Amino acid sequence: MRKIVFANDEIYHIFNRGIEKKATFTDKREYKRAHLTLDFYRFKNPALRLSKVLDLEASLREEFFSHLKKEGTKLVEILSYCLMPNHFHLLVKQLQEQGIKIFLSNFSNSYTRYFNTKHKRIGSLFQGIFKAVRIEDNEQLIHVSRYIHLNPIVSFIVKKENLANYDWSSLPEYLGKKEEGICAKELILSSFSSIKKYQDFVYDQIDYAKKLESVKHLTLE
Repeated sequence: MRKIVFANDEIYHIFNRGIEKKATFTDKREYKRAHLTLDFYRFKNPALRLSKVLDLEASLREEFFSHLKKEGTKLVEILSYCLMPNHFHLLVKQLQEQGIKIFLSNFSNSYTRYFNTKHKRIGSLFQGIFKAVRIEDNEQLIHVSRYIHLNPIVSFIVKKENLANYDWSSLPEYLGKKEEGICAKELILSSFSSIKKYQDFVYDQIDYAKKLESVKHLTLE
């Protein structure tokens, strides 16, 4: 695969999967940990590793997270994401030099340590080189966000009526179903006159997206 140079203020579609396409998220607890790890390591140089923060008393843990989110410097902005049983998609904007590489390295290393300890395994969990495509214009941006949000239904993990409640995607954030989230939604939503318009934009392509024809040229798989 060709090397890509990540530039500040540019947006990239990132994809990686488990080694040999094996499962990387096997239960709700693992999805929650992966989500928390994404949230935590989008910030530059946290004073403690995530595993150490989680060992703190509840009040200290909450204080640490609150301070990090108020005062921390972000490596990246996460625009959208989707965690799937054996892979993940991210749409991220780099804010600091090497921000994407550091963010993904910290995420992968931290989550792999957690997963390996839990499952009594050793070695890498994700494929060594993640795939990335630079987003070139606004049209590509909104179409890739839709592709990411449709992943659970394209893969037949959920049905149409449950897509908006798939907890491991940013779609519930976009549709106002979560009070707190990890995404910077404004850039994508600014292309639509309302949240309902964005929802319609996503849902109108469900049947077509199952065939993958409408977004193949924008995706990484």
